[in-house]
Parts: sequence; structure tokens; C-alpha cells
Amino acid sequence: MKSLGKFPDNFGTELGSQPDAVLAAAAGLRDQAGELTHVGRAAEGARTIVFTGMGGSYDVCHAPVTLLAETGIPAVMVDAAELLHFRRPILRGDSILVAASQSGESAELVRLVETEDWPAGRPTIVSVTNGIGSSLARAASVALDTRAGIEAGPSTKTFAASLVVLAGVARVLSGEAPSEAVGSVAAEATVAAGALQSLLDRSDELRTSASDWVGDRPVLAVLGRGTARACAEMAALLMKEAARFPAESLEAGQFRHGPLELAGPDLAVAVVATEPATHDLDLGLAADLERAGASVMVVGSAAEAPALHPPATYVGIGEVPRSLAPAVAIVPFQLLAWNMATARGRDPLRLEVASKVTTHE
Repeated sequence: MKSLGKFPDNFGTELGSQPDAVLAAAAGLRDQAGELTHVGRAAEGARTIVFTGMGGSYDVCHAPVTLLAETGIPAVMVDAAELLHFRRPILRGDSILVAASQSGESAELVRLVETEDWPAGRPTIVSVTNGIGSSLARAASVALDTRAGIEAGPSTKTFAASLVVLAGVARVLSGEAPSEAVGSVAAEATVAAGALQSLLDRSDELRTSASDWVGDRPVLAVLGRGTARACAEMAALLMKEAARFPAESLEAGQFRHGPLELAGPDLAVAVVATEPATHDLDLGLAADLERAGASVMVVGSAAEAPALHPPATYVGIGEVPRSLAPAVAIVPFQLLAWNMATARGRDPLRLEVASKVTTHE
């Protein structure tokens, strides 16, 4: 894949490296088939499967948890802070804890996996990190490497690479043989990488349309369902982290239950409509929001804009497998965050209050 090459800064370079990161993660997963075999063996006797993380590494968990639930496997996701302090008793010796962390050094995750207080037995801990030299990876029963490489700014290529590895984990937890899982994920990654490159090649157009969508509106919301929630949550986080712009994410159905009152000329709202099961519901919500006066952008799977009444800004990502669709659908929001940051004279890589790795609670 070619690099983006359209942005005169390192954040743009990291955006442009996402297609290669997706392919590298898939290739790395094939190299780690032995580790996936250990995950599959643990799954045979597991009573509880819990996915955890913090920040963007928590957001990625929406995809595998959704896909596992559809196969009848009751996997749940709990952020590491809540799990550490309040919900740890759900973990037992016959549990699997899938812990995602870009750095592998997030304070809550490290404290959780390094604890010696497991009254019902230590769970099988599967870490998903960028590199395997971290505290989390060393404490894990099985350590999986996303192979995303160095990332200086907010999560972009590490978000995409984590989705790839978690797609493989989900397949193995659902009973698929590791060899079949890595082959399926490799095929999905090829499609996703191509779709990513197609959007990045349109970066100038997408930056303009996304910026026009927001305009000078002070309220921004991103909505999604199912696996699309990984994109919606990460998009809102990225706007806050990179652009220092207040944005929130909600499950799309929840938005009708109260937050709909926000609809009006001050609201910019995006609906990530990449889930086939709720596609019509998502488009219906987008139309209602548009009629209420909000500025609406729909990010959907159809290459061409569907007939939206009234019309809204539309970004089509193409037919991307649901496990990796969030890695593609996030691109317009990444470009928007970059555009807003630079327009305000801010460096999207520079965190002034927070830090890339949160090492204390």
C-alpha cells in the first residue's frame, strides 16, 4: 500500500500507514497461530469470557463481543477500571480475560493482571498489545502482538491493528480452528486495507465534507450500533484527544431516549450505519435528525449514497467485513480531527494535559 503523503506532519503519516498496519497485523496473526491454539484450548472449558481495556483499547472490544454474542457465546466487556475495583469477582479460574492495550502499560490493566488476589482462581489472560515486552504481555497467559509499530499520536493504526487481532481471537473463541481463523482474517484484512486506501486517496474531499458537516456547531455526537459502536466511540474519543473538541458517542437506539431533544441547528451528528441488521433503522434516525434541523453525516457500507429524505452528507466505505468495518469507517473522523486541530494551530500529536500512556489512576 502507498502512504498518504498529503499531510505535512507526523499525524498524517500515521493516518496514511493504516492500510499497511492492517495487513501487518493479519500477517502477524498467522505467525502467532500457536498462541491462538492456546486460546482455543482455554475456550473449551471457559464459563465466562470478558473483554477489557481503557480508552480506544476498550472501544475496539465492541466488535468481537458483538460477533461472539451472535454465535450464542455470552462474552461481555467491562472497562478495566470498573473490573479492577468492582467487578473482579466475575473472573474465575475457568474464565478468559481478553485484555487489550496499545502500550500494555495502562495503570488499571497492569494492576488487574498483576494482582495475586484471585479467590476463585486466576483466569486465562489473553493480552492484545503493540509489542510483547510490556507489563501486561509479560503477565498474560497468552500474549498476542498487533505489530502496529511506533505510533506517536492518538490511536489510529493501533486501533485498526487491534481490531484485526481481536477478529482472530473472536473466531477462535467461537470454535474455529486457528488455521482457518488466520486465513479468514487475512482475507478480511485485504478487503479492509483496500477500502482504507480508497478513503485515504479521497482525503481532501473527505476533509472538506466533514468540516462542512460540523461547521461552527458546538455540539457533536457520533452514533452507532453493534460493531459500529467501536467506530463511534473511538471517533468521539479522537475528537476530544486530537482536536480538543467536545464530542460524545451513544448507541444509536439510545439517542431516541432523551438525547433526541438535542436535535436542532446547534447539533452535528454522525450515524455510522455499517450494520446490515439495523441499516434501515439507522437511516431512519438520520432522516429524523435532519428534519429536526441537525447537520447529519451518514457513514455507511453502500458505495453510493442511498436515497435519504431529506438528504445528508454521506460517506460510503464499501462492503467491508463487519469485524474490521470500524477501522475503515473511522477515517472521516480522523481527517476531521486532523483538520480541526491544524486549523486551530494545534499539533494533533501533542497532549497538553493527558498522556499517550496512562500509567496512574
